[in-house]
Amino acid sequence: MATEIERKFLLVSDEWKAGVIQTYSLKDGLLARFGEGKVRIRHQEDWAFITVKGPRSGISRAEYEYKIPLEDAEELLSLCQMPHIEKIRHIVPYAGLNWAIDIHLGPLAGIEFAEVELAHPEQPITLPPWIGEEVTHDPRYRKATLLKHRAAILRAGS
Repeated sequence: MATEIERKFLLVSDEWKAGVIQTYSLKDGLLARFGEGKVRIRHQEDWAFITVKGPRSGISRAEYEYKIPLEDAEELLSLCQMPHIEKIRHIVPYAGLNWAIDIHLGPLAGIEFAEVELAHPEQPITLPPWIGEEVTHDPRYRKATLLKHRAAILRAGS
């Protein structure tokens, strides 16, 4: 079984910028939800993927990701629930791991996270100095919650 093992953190500074080795743009769309799982479409510059994620168990979850043609991704994104998630992802190596720093655009503009994928749930990690509070298990930092909260703020302001 394919498994994603991931931890998510807030950032406390922009010191990570000095270590960036790769940067690319992403657009994600939620095609479907089922139970505690989801089907996502991702357009990543010259690549596109369809990803099926199962329910979480701690920091792990089943994840199946398949490359699809760019044209298919664009059509599938048009079928996805709105809004799409747009972000710039920066890859920063630190202490033997590649950290993904996500800078959100569009409806989640201003929200920034650092994520790191692990080989197993108990894998020890050395936290970089630019890492803050861990929010892996905090439902307030899930994309659906952030989008709902941002929409409420925008409605209250109009």
